Amino acid sequence: MIQSHRDLLVWQKAMDLVVCCYEVTNQFPDTERFGITSQIRRAASSIPANVAEGKARGTTKSFLNFLAIADGSLAELDTHLEMAVRLNLMTREHQLTLQTRMDEIGRMLTGLRRSLKRKLK
Repeated sequence: MIQSHRDLLVWQKAMDLVVCCYEVTNQFPDTERFGITSQIRRAASSIPANVAEGKARGTTKSFLNFLAIADGSLAELDTHLEMAVRLNLMTREHQLTLQTRMDEIGRMLTGLRRSLKRKLK
């Protein structure tokens, strides 16, 4: 039974993604600390944070809204990672590794949203 956001596999995987993003951006030059490094970390952190906040709100409608925001942060992260590759701050291989994780999280968010929408009917 799901009692907390910590019980949600999507939250757990999103937290793992945050750690991976921090590890990758640790390799970026210091000149990017307040630029794309910050943007990547903020977008990645927003994903599990919105899952947690939505779950804590206690209503299905609110949870759905926060899951949509988390999905938006996932798209934002995808964009920032593409920028990092195009700016030669990270390799395409690192991006693809992160992309695999992001795709899984995206599918999980979509599945959770579908399940919750059925609950509203």
